Amino acid sequence: MKLAILSREPKSYSTQRLVEAAIAHGHEAVVVDHLQCNLVLEQGHPGIIYQGKRLEGFDAIIPRIGASVTFYGTAVVRQFEMMKVRTAIDSQAIVRSRDKLRSMQILSRAGVGMPKTALTNYSADVPAMIKQVGGAPVIIKLLEGTQGLGVVLAESEKAAQSVIEAFHNLKARIIVQEFIAESKGADLRAFVVDGEVVGAMKRQGKEGEFRSNLHRGGSGTLVKLSRAEKAAALLATKALGLGIAGVDMLQSARGPLVLEVNSSPGLEGIEKATQQDIAGRIIEYTTQLAAKRRNKPKAIKATEQVDAQSDIPADK
Repeated sequence: MKLAILSREPKSYSTQRLVEAAIAHGHEAVVVDHLQCNLVLEQGHPGIIYQGKRLEGFDAIIPRIGASVTFYGTAVVRQFEMMKVRTAIDSQAIVRSRDKLRSMQILSRAGVGMPKTALTNYSADVPAMIKQVGGAPVIIKLLEGTQGLGVVLAESEKAAQSVIEAFHNLKARIIVQEFIAESKGADLRAFVVDGEVVGAMKRQGKEGEFRSNLHRGGSGTLVKLSRAEKAAALLATKALGLGIAGVDMLQSARGPLVLEVNSSPGLEGIEKATQQDIAGRIIEYTTQLAAKRRNKPKAIKATEQVDAQSDIPADK
């Protein structure tokens, strides 16, 4: 099969591993920079022009869309979907996962455990909002933040109010979350592919750091998830309609609490911690999707399509 890996970083660990795994499984893999794609829309014949040539002949794509280019990246994924090319991660699922507030509303509706979270657009309500999430200390997050950036720990109500007011003055959208002290600066990353947890690691923040992200200097080690932790990761992934995801959770006294579901999780940390061929699992899943597409009748039922306005993912 011919696969396209949508990535702006062809030399990154994740992109290179996907290319290697595709070749190892007997497939052709082409890295495509989605920001260099021109989208052509015409009745009954959508297309993509890349480096002066029309992209054709692909069986499936694997999106690696960065948070800063979600709008255009998902437009490219949608274009491939319109061209009847199978995608490992649906465009609408990427959009859901990237909007922190929207994704948490979906997870809450699905019954997924999470830290108490509050949002306000009015600074005068800050004291009440802090109280609603259990009081200080609290975590304050930018809705557009990623890799631990835009995340602040406010240890007192006064500090929290100052930070929130500062963000509001900058017109930045934020959420306030309960601080889970028993997590002790660590979280769990469960890597899910096709409804199965294929690897998990515990990420520990460096000394004095409450954020456990590997990009912030944290370390990852192999961990065996409990039944409740696996169930939480799978429920969160299913609720957002993601075929591939990295689910970040905190261990708390009341069970696993989901922090975020990442639609483009990195492979380096999880593969090194677990010594598992996660890239190979992604290739297997993607080619299986493409094979199903080949075997389907040309007419696509309306129930198989994803409504761009819906939060209910279509069945694969």
